[in-house]
Amino acid sequence: MGAAMKKSVAVAALALSLTFSTSLYAQQAGSDVLRSKPVAPALDDATPLPKDTPWPGGTISLDIDATDTGRGVYTVTETIPVPAGMRTLTLLFPEWLPGNHAPRGPINLVSNFRFYAGDTELKWHRNPLDVYQIDVEVPEGATEVVARFVHTSPVTGREGRITMTQEMLNLQWEKMSFYPAGHYVRQIAVKPTVTFPEGWEVFTALDGKAQAGNRVTWDVVDYETLVDSPIFAGKYAKQWSLDPAVTLDAVADKPKYLELAPENLKTFEKLVDEADALFGARHFDHYNFLLAMTDRMGGIGLEHHRSSENQYETKALVDWDKMAWDRNVVSHELVHSWNGKYRRPADLWGPDYRTPKQDSLLWMYEGQTQFWGWILAARSGLQDKDTILGTIALAAANYAEGQPGRAWRAVEDTTHDPIINSRRPLPYSSLSRSEDYYVEGALTWLEADQIIRNGTGGKKGLDDFAKAFFGQNDGDWGIATYDFEEIVATLNGVYAHDWATFLDTRLRKPGQPAPMRGLEMAGYKLVWKEEPNTYDAGRMSGGEYLNLFYSLGVNLSSDGKVTSTLWDGPAFSLGIVNGAQIVAVDGEAYSSETIKEAITAAKDRKEPIELLVKRGDRYDTIAIDYHGGLRYPWIEATGTNTGLDKLLAPRTK
Repeated sequence: MGAAMKKSVAVAALALSLTFSTSLYAQQAGSDVLRSKPVAPALDDATPLPKDTPWPGGTISLDIDATDTGRGVYTVTETIPVPAGMRTLTLLFPEWLPGNHAPRGPINLVSNFRFYAGDTELKWHRNPLDVYQIDVEVPEGATEVVARFVHTSPVTGREGRITMTQEMLNLQWEKMSFYPAGHYVRQIAVKPTVTFPEGWEVFTALDGKAQAGNRVTWDVVDYETLVDSPIFAGKYAKQWSLDPAVTLDAVADKPKYLELAPENLKTFEKLVDEADALFGARHFDHYNFLLAMTDRMGGIGLEHHRSSENQYETKALVDWDKMAWDRNVVSHELVHSWNGKYRRPADLWGPDYRTPKQDSLLWMYEGQTQFWGWILAARSGLQDKDTILGTIALAAANYAEGQPGRAWRAVEDTTHDPIINSRRPLPYSSLSRSEDYYVEGALTWLEADQIIRNGTGGKKGLDDFAKAFFGQNDGDWGIATYDFEEIVATLNGVYAHDWATFLDTRLRKPGQPAPMRGLEMAGYKLVWKEEPNTYDAGRMSGGEYLNLFYSLGVNLSSDGKVTSTLWDGPAFSLGIVNGAQIVAVDGEAYSSETIKEAITAAKDRKEPIELLVKRGDRYDTIAIDYHGGLRYPWIEATGTNTGLDKLLAPRTK
């Protein structure tokens, strides 16, 4: 049967189906009135799996002009060789971005795309079932298709993450390129070139850099490695060598923010040494810490195999002690080179950026990375011990008192939040939960460490697991996937225990006790004080907000607006919710000091605290009957030589 005949038969069958369903509906309704009722045709919307074969057209040329920093525009010319006889070129824009754990490719920021064969502009259309797919009509005899388009960086934060300012840029290849469908991305060869503003310094993990003026090229590379090798470039920049194969590459809003004292530089050097000691192997040939000291370009903490993208507050390197709270992202992303890039959950790996991923093991991917990020920061001195203890205290308090959502939702279910919620603000995150696989995952791994230490008389700990699980095959910087069974088997190889039940109970079941057991086994307990710990205080100062979550049950911005509300907390019970603004406290104009003083004074009186609250155009006087004083979480040692102290102690001299 020919194609035309098949189509004719299919149309006739669909028409008959529609007629039959309409007639049947009228009979069943007992009415002579006809009501049309369509029947859905089958849609060919399954994700086609790519093949592990090279793109037959040859090497793609990707040329980006990144000089328009005033308007935040990247102008792209991408030349795609096509094999003989190809009449439709199917191009994909990366959708499932590595490290995002969700389909977040910002195709909305790509505009004005046009395709050419020679001087002829080609017709194209978007696949309505997959809007990340563009099909380009290729004329007979064409040997290449040239795509021209622009990627527009957001110019305000409400439009998305700003990636280009007049002082720096963060070029991410996957956000300004298409790739041909049907092939593993590691089988697509690309020659990258970028033109930068005059005089800017350029940092990336790509190899084979060649520069002519402000135009920079690198060696031909596979598309997977290209996407994994972002660029930081800036007018004000500095590079430090941390060891022969590792550099710290920083850009800043102003040169003064790059004045890193030698003794503080040593903590970055020590971080590399401590990571080597922990894992016992490297899965990169060289590594670049890419670091932006900025409040103008958008914040980021993203892992890559041979580099990381990190943002600090502007003064984090120069106000060293004051800004200790801000520096953990670097140690976290370094750990990802081992956990997440080299070792990766099997269901979170994919052959391209179209095939959907599954996030179920993020409590390992991110949870253990969070754990080791804390530990390595302390061991290296990148963050002082008190800051790490404060970080853990805030985490413990959240699960002990600040998250009623734990009663209905397991940690593992939160691994789907990158897809479900895409990190959008939530009205009551304490009830709905968010991405708790990070921090509750970390506290679970603290308990695992203590189980091993107690069971082996202190001879082994989670360090031994890290070396066995992540330290295999020194020098291999490919990808080795893992699953739940391998995690359990490796733990049992370190210390025999019912690890499957342990992980299943702690992470896969809701309604579990707060994850305090590891902290208690490690010789610490959660306590409450009237002043914030150093980490909490630093975070409040940097974020310009006031944490009253464990007293009134709210966090407040500097002008008294409610930014988060504890479900069933004192404020919530009186209808004080996100977006409301406290304008006066006990008859005095709102300030952070005024409300803290009122909370403290209420401890010794029976009268409630009187708040004047503005919501929309309405003002209400609300009496909040709270007398518990200010409450901030700390953790304190219950003895000497505790397990947590030993865990945080350096492993190298």
